[in-house]
Amino acid sequence: MRATLNIPDDLISEVQKLSGEKSKTKAIVIAMQEFIRQKKIKELLALRGKIKIDYDWKKEEENEIAAQKKREKLFER
Repeated sequence: MRATLNIPDDLISEVQKLSGEKSKTKAIVIAMQEFIRQKKIKELLALRGKIKIDYDWKKEEENEIAAQKKREKLFER
């Protein structure tokens, strides 16, 4: 999508410098992706202690190992 934006030159330059991108577009996209990632992390951290998860990771691992063995047998044929 094309957009016309008025972004201060010094801000663009700093984003390019920190991202290591020569392209203004790529630098802005990286900055936007990072902003979104940080917001999502913050939202997840806000849920800490509010959600109780009963997850048996040992059982899940056993199931995954069994499934992998089953897949390997299929490929042996």
